[in-house]
Amino acid sequence: MERTLVNKLANNLNKEIKLQGWIHKIRKLGKIAFLLLRDRTGIVQCVINTKEINLDGLKLESVIELTGIACKSYNDEKNYEIQTKSLEILSIVKEDIPLEVNKDTLDSNLDTILNNRVLSLRNLKINAIFKIEAAIAHGFSKFLLDNGFTEIFTPKIVSDGAEGGTELFKVDYFGRNAYLAQSPQFYKQMLVGAGYERVFEIGHVYRAESHDSKRHINEFVSLDLEMAFIKDETDLINFETNLLKYIFDYLKTNCKNELEILNVSIPTITNGIPMLSLSKAISILQEEYNKTDLTNDIDHEGEELISKYAKEAFNSDFIFLTHYPKSKRPMYTMPDENGTTTHSFDLIFRGIEITTGGQRIHNYEFLKENIVKKGLSPKDFSSYLNIFKYGMPPHGGLAIGLERLTYRLLELDNIREAVLFTRDKTRLNP
Repeated sequence: MERTLVNKLANNLNKEIKLQGWIHKIRKLGKIAFLLLRDRTGIVQCVINTKEINLDGLKLESVIELTGIACKSYNDEKNYEIQTKSLEILSIVKEDIPLEVNKDTLDSNLDTILNNRVLSLRNLKINAIFKIEAAIAHGFSKFLLDNGFTEIFTPKIVSDGAEGGTELFKVDYFGRNAYLAQSPQFYKQMLVGAGYERVFEIGHVYRAESHDSKRHINEFVSLDLEMAFIKDETDLINFETNLLKYIFDYLKTNCKNELEILNVSIPTITNGIPMLSLSKAISILQEEYNKTDLTNDIDHEGEELISKYAKEAFNSDFIFLTHYPKSKRPMYTMPDENGTTTHSFDLIFRGIEITTGGQRIHNYEFLKENIVKKGLSPKDFSSYLNIFKYGMPPHGGLAIGLERLTYRLLELDNIREAVLFTRDKTRLNP
């Protein structure tokens, strides 16, 4: 007999079926027991005659195989139940589990949850987080594939950092210095120039920043895209707006159960996303919120306040901040006409930056000159820079932090709740 999943019970009413999964709960009432079996698709109540099937010593979360008749019912676990005929233990729990994973919400602190991450994923709410996160990545991929992009896979061990600076994890590469990639940026641009025109990658990136906040981790998943023949950053802003609309619709269609479990409402983007230049945003923060400590960049408090302003002024959970100064952007960022700011942007979502993007320099001499102005040596970037000698189209791109987007979308308390296996300054296990 083949296995039947819980979400296929409606197709098997009044038939004998085989289920496999974990014991979610057991409730004994004399000769009858009600066992909740959980598999990857849901939970079903199984009615058991304890005179025929012995449940003594059987602990929660043991893995079982069960046969019985699927029947219509009206209990708390959907509209079906199983009249059990046999039960086999596939793997018994030998020790008390350190987390009460069958509760609606885990009462444990975050460190305990992360220390027991695999067990915590058995909790329905925590499990739902990562199904939604995976669907975000699926929606991202599908939209880009439907719009002429090619998926790429770039190295994560590199000779230099794409962002410059010193926040790189050093690797001993057969006696040479190498680094974990901060970004696939150089490779995205090179492959645009190789004729693909539109490329994207979903991959891990690494930042050796010694943060210890609710918003920062040192290894995360970046949703990267790069596209050729753009006019300027506004093409990218419009493209990301449509991309986010698509992802949110994709979640509403494919994650109804998970969104219901987490009691989450997906934001609606109706008339686009408002935009402010960074200088205008700083003026608003100074005038409206008396935040006078900002000059040419925005800090976390500023991100939260400008999000508050966007909600009040535009009824938007999102706001694009544009025209960052040259000093705050990497050497490949295209300066604008005044020479002091750039064709770049950040997207702020509910008080946190989730996207950085912009137009890139596509002229060889201009890019080489900009590398020098940043205090860097063109020789160190020769494999990247030389591609620009052979015809590079106007282009630009962006990167979305997958965990940050999930963290704010689901309104979690800490970004680590949106990371399967956290890597921060203190955590290397599990």
